[in-house]
Amino acid sequence: MTDLAKGAAMPLLELDVLRSFIAIAETGSFTRAATQVHRTPSAISMQIKRLEELLGYQLLLRAPRRALVTTEGEALLGFARRMLNLNEQALSQFYHPELTGRVRLGTSDDVGTRILPAVLSSFARTYPGVQVDVVVGRSVDMLEQVTRSELDLALITSGGHSASGNVVYTEQLVWAECGGGLAVTRRPLPLSLAGSGCVWREAALAALDRANMAYRIAYVSEHCTGQQAAMLADLAVAPFPRGLIKKPLKIVDDETGLPPLGSYQILLERGSSSGPLVDALQRFICQTFDTL
Repeated sequence: MTDLAKGAAMPLLELDVLRSFIAIAETGSFTRAATQVHRTPSAISMQIKRLEELLGYQLLLRAPRRALVTTEGEALLGFARRMLNLNEQALSQFYHPELTGRVRLGTSDDVGTRILPAVLSSFARTYPGVQVDVVVGRSVDMLEQVTRSELDLALITSGGHSASGNVVYTEQLVWAECGGGLAVTRRPLPLSLAGSGCVWREAALAALDRANMAYRIAYVSEHCTGQQAAMLADLAVAPFPRGLIKKPLKIVDDETGLPPLGSYQILLERGSSSGPLVDALQRFICQTFDTL
């Protein structure tokens, strides 16, 4: 830890250095991060060295094939993302044009519930003259709408097999049940799922098949609230993002023997539309996910 002399001014963290640090943490590679921030690997390596000297802590572990973030680095990562986000918001108050018009955004049900309110609130304060048309639906349907230019942007879920969109968030999938319920003990295992094409559904069925565990699809709903209803009634268990589980729901205990589900990704897909409206909304969406 670096000690400051009595009366000395607190040093300032440089935003460019923090941007490089975030890029390394997210890509796990100095080379890929250098490409992302338009610098050379040696330049960002020097940035990180100076940053570590400034703070007095090692922030990254240089493994043979991957840069790993230390505990101190994880602590800085949250601050760094918030600082860049605040910088962007401050500048937008003075540099953004007075935009007007309409932009079309598609989102899956869970993203619309958890993330969209913060995005729309912040976007409306900065661009009050822009109308945002929101469509909530299945990822497979929204991807087709983006392709047909019926949507400008879409937040869709992916199991990692789609490479066309930008990954804005990765989250663990877990088994969920009603606290104190018995559905998880029943065989065949009763499931509450979305319809075909849902990444959560595919992950759950594939995991159960690999484990040779008997199951039956008891309830199907395209909306999270419908899947939750079956769990709250103790009629089924369901694959859910960890961040969606709130009491009285709970994560199924490992002792039950249900197979792990891995993680899924949220991708931001962009259609053929271009212009400052779409650029602005895309920026606000990415900033919101960066603060999670």
